[in-house]
Amino acid sequence: MIPNALKAKWADGQATINGWLSIGSPFSAEIMAAQGFDSLTVDIQHGALDYHDMLPMFQAMRASGVVPMARVPWLEPGIIMKALDGGAYGIICPMVNSRKEAETLVGCMRYPPSGNRSFGPTRVNFSAGPGYAAEANDQILALAMIETAEAMANLDAIVTTPGLDGVYIGPADLTLGVTAGRLAPGFDREEPEMVEAIRRVLDAAKAAGIRAGLHCGSPDYAARAIGWGFDMVSISNDVRLLAGAAQSAVARTRELIGGTRAQVTGETGGY
Repeated sequence: MIPNALKAKWADGQATINGWLSIGSPFSAEIMAAQGFDSLTVDIQHGALDYHDMLPMFQAMRASGVVPMARVPWLEPGIIMKALDGGAYGIICPMVNSRKEAETLVGCMRYPPSGNRSFGPTRVNFSAGPGYAAEANDQILALAMIETAEAMANLDAIVTTPGLDGVYIGPADLTLGVTAGRLAPGFDREEPEMVEAIRRVLDAAKAAGIRAGLHCGSPDYAARAIGWGFDMVSISNDVRLLAGAAQSAVARTRELIGGTRAQVTGETGGY
């Protein structure tokens, strides 16, 4: 089996950069895969896509060597196992709120005797190379999202779940959970209470000997998170990157031409 490059880099003390795919397009996935990310996560939960989009996206990403991962819609064994069979080397599972739920996640991702994953690696048996059945349990990453007040209350029990590889913070939902909706959701939190909550999750993960990831909105915040000790940071997503680049290009063009077509050409009529 092709080794999981994330695990190798983490073992060497390197932090990794994850990209986030919310557009259901193999072409956009292929483009993102060529930009130098260590891993790319296909977002089946909130992305404008489903399993039928995810599979060809994984195929398009394969040539780059980027590690393919998926955020599943929920803690549901069927979609977790199907995403793994499709080629995911890691699963990010939302709304994991207790030790029991973390145990369920781990069980879905490991073949017996370590778990209860059903055997049927239809595509990954080819994309991951020979030896998948024997080696998958040690290579596939199980990451539980910490993003609710309940999860924070059960944090120590979650991070010490046997077989859990790491936790992943969704700061938007975590903000809603920690502040009971008092603060608006969003990335790159600067409020002292949110920074404290984020760093509490990080510290708990480190104390338990597992990895920690954080979704960030900007490169500056991602670098800051790595400085805190996060093993993996995600930078924005394809939707925001596309919108931001387009908006910047249009705004700069309007600035250069003085704002309107009429100002440049002297036209007063319509098109």
